[in-house]
Amino acid sequence: MIRTTNIERIETRLVDLPTIRPHKLSVATMHGQTLMLVKVFCSDGIVGIGEGATIAGMAYGPESPESMKLAVDAYLAPAAIGRDATPIQALMAHLGKLVKLNHFAKSALETALLDAHGKRLGVPVSELLGGRRRDRLPVAWTLASGDTARDIAEAHTMLETRRHNIFKLKIGAKAIEDDIAHVAAIKRELGDAAAVRVDVNMAWSETQAARAIPALADAGCELVEQPVASPAAMARLTRRFPVALMADEILQGPDSAFEVAKTDGADVFAIKIEQSGGLFAAQRVAAIADAAGIELYGGTMLEGAFSTVASAHVFSTFANLQWGTELFGPLLMTEEILTKPLDYSDFELTVPNGPGLGIELDESVVERFTRDGLVKVTR
Repeated sequence: MIRTTNIERIETRLVDLPTIRPHKLSVATMHGQTLMLVKVFCSDGIVGIGEGATIAGMAYGPESPESMKLAVDAYLAPAAIGRDATPIQALMAHLGKLVKLNHFAKSALETALLDAHGKRLGVPVSELLGGRRRDRLPVAWTLASGDTARDIAEAHTMLETRRHNIFKLKIGAKAIEDDIAHVAAIKRELGDAAAVRVDVNMAWSETQAARAIPALADAGCELVEQPVASPAAMARLTRRFPVALMADEILQGPDSAFEVAKTDGADVFAIKIEQSGGLFAAQRVAAIADAAGIELYGGTMLEGAFSTVASAHVFSTFANLQWGTELFGPLLMTEEILTKPLDYSDFELTVPNGPGLGIELDESVVERFTRDGLVKVTR
């Protein structure tokens, strides 16, 4: 008789963490980050941990940490408890029939299941995803204080400590002329020591973008991320300008990735496990990009350690990762939630090689910052 390893209970909690500074985007200014942590307890004693996070609550998209928690507590957990924890793709497909969309909540649960299964088998999550091709990932840093002089000082500190030499500037909240001047001043100050990119977070119209992109290229910007909201406008802009344009918010899983690729709607895809709907879905998005000749970038939702490391495991398996990653989320937070911090050094992040995600939660820190206690769902 074959014994299955069942899911016995699932716990969720919201963890409110301060950030080292305000993080200014075109859609909102963040003064902290909330993580939705999920623990999956299995009948063999293994516990897996996953995480959901978003950017500025619901200002960025349709899910928030609170809505993710509700989706897990009320729908995903009751449907998962009592089922075999090991056939992860089959289980997530079953849950996908019961719960539509909710990509971020599903990504958190899938991460926890993969963490548990990696621990069970004694292998890193990257091995469950086909095996890693790289052990270290280049990591960009986002300059988003909203102040040019402060951003320049911050960039110099990152260069001097060899933590980051690729910088993404958040723009779109100010007048176009002010944004261009901001980018030009930072690139002029940093020179060849650093690469400069921008993220507009869909703030411009197509005509505004057509006016701004050439000026950004002249200022030394090498990549413009999601300048407009419309996929059709992105496709038209991609054909007009030689500077690389990257799709982000319009990528909401493999189906949307296929539609963008079909119309030559971007030069680069920002892959995010949460927007994709999980780690396996992120691999499918990457495969679509590769087939279409679209280059890849490992994106972030400014997640904490668990989604950051889950993303790192996925990105380590990609055949191509031409534009590196942006997995700096844990560095933006004032509190270390791991018993052993991640290794950010020489402009790169080391992908952990221990079983599962390869990291351990510091329960005492998380307890201090947990909002309104945790929720347990059992049979």
